[in-house]
Amino acid sequence: MTRYLISFDDGAMAFPEEELPAVAEASHEVVRKAQEAGVWVFGGGLQTQQANIVATDGTVTKGPYPETKAVLGGFSIIDVPSREDALEWAAKIAAACRCAQEVREIMDDPAV
Repeated sequence: MTRYLISFDDGAMAFPEEELPAVAEASHEVVRKAQEAGVWVFGGGLQTQQANIVATDGTVTKGPYPETKAVLGGFSIIDVPSREDALEWAAKIAAACRCAQEVREIMDDPAV
């Protein structure tokens, strides 16, 4: 099996605030189904613009990077047999969250 990161940009979820409970329930339902299928690893939404940047020398600054145009808004990590399976789960997440999702394979590290 291969792990995939499914993510979306902060601000990509654009819908009226009164629809948030329905979107949250739809999103939680997809997570429950992924858990039942045994493919869910971890995921969640991120606090808006609450990043810090830690440099190689340990210096801490407020982030995100100034040149960043997109900021991660939320993510899911799933463990599935194929990219096609990851794309199917991303489609379910996209429909529930009402925003496009990016799918990226997580590199396997045989030393871990």
